[in-house]
Amino acid sequence: MAGDRPVLLGLLLYVLVAVLPTALFWVVVRLLPAAATAWIERRRRRHVAPAGPPLESVVANLRRLRREVCCGCFRNQVRRRATLEAYDETLLECCRLVAVDAPLATADPRDRPFARLLTEAALERAGIALDPP
Repeated sequence: MAGDRPVLLGLLLYVLVAVLPTALFWVVVRLLPAAATAWIERRRRRHVAPAGPPLESVVANLRRLRREVCCGCFRNQVRRRATLEAYDETLLECCRLVAVDAPLATADPRDRPFARLLTEAALERAGIALDPP
């Protein structure tokens, strides 16, 4: 009865019985948690809102602040300084959103007007119209 099967078939069945549980255990332990983590991250990314405001609202704020800065009709020095600081922060936020290098971020206080011009030019080159028609 034992001689009815070829030796290779018996050896193959033995290897299958000995190796298959180990291989299945390895798949369950190694690959299943990675697949579950990837699936959870994909679902989490789908439901997470963007970190900041949309580009359209940042550009609208930038244009509004630019009109105030260019107008130059400030009642006092505090209002002028606050408007310039808000304009600079909005410029930097817009540069971050469109992935443009902003020289204003690393400028010294006395070099800020020139760095502001360079940053505005970089945004114009990126396609953000600061003075729309």
